[in-house]
Amino acid sequence: MNISIFDLSIYIKFFIGLCALVNPIGMIPIFTTMTNNQSFLERKKTNLIANFSASLILLISLFFGTNILNIFGISINSFRIAGGMLIISIAFSMISGQFIKKVEHQKDRKVENKFTNISVVPLAMPLIAGPGAISSTIVWSTYYSSWMNLFGCSLIIFLFSFVCWLCFEAAPCVVQILGKTGINIITRIMGLLLMSLGIEFISTGIKSIFPGLLN
Repeated sequence: MNISIFDLSIYIKFFIGLCALVNPIGMIPIFTTMTNNQSFLERKKTNLIANFSASLILLISLFFGTNILNIFGISINSFRIAGGMLIISIAFSMISGQFIKKVEHQKDRKVENKFTNISVVPLAMPLIAGPGAISSTIVWSTYYSSWMNLFGCSLIIFLFSFVCWLCFEAAPCVVQILGKTGINIITRIMGLLLMSLGIEFISTGIKSIFPGLLN
């Protein structure tokens, strides 16, 4: 499926999907907690490396994800359904409030090693470029596979990384303004958007495997 690179609605949808999957605002208190022992310059460096690494992971998924699937003999429609189910499961955890608890648990396990480079693991992966974001990016690359479309999606990935970088830069201020309640509300709204995206992936995959079933 090819579209004009100027069809902004597609790229807006891709951007919103990534934001819903990763929930940068909901990640702010986690980033603040994980970097609370770092100096101002160390925190800025961690933020930069984490988002650069995440964008690199997503770009690799965008351009080479389909080839990786072919190596393992996985059809893209099967991957769409699996990715949609994964996205829906993440959405359920966000709506129920378990998402933040799981991420904080991962953080507690990593904090034991003070010298671990948290900018790559766990910040870049799996917190920013996690399974849901990678699955969504691969599925998106199969929807719009022309080089112009991939170029447009690449720009969206860089824009998304920039937004995450801004959120982490403003982490101390945002935590004070929104508070825990505000962040929980935003997380649940993102969960609803995410569930809709996952259902769309599943319906498209089923429609391709069983033509006419959902018509």
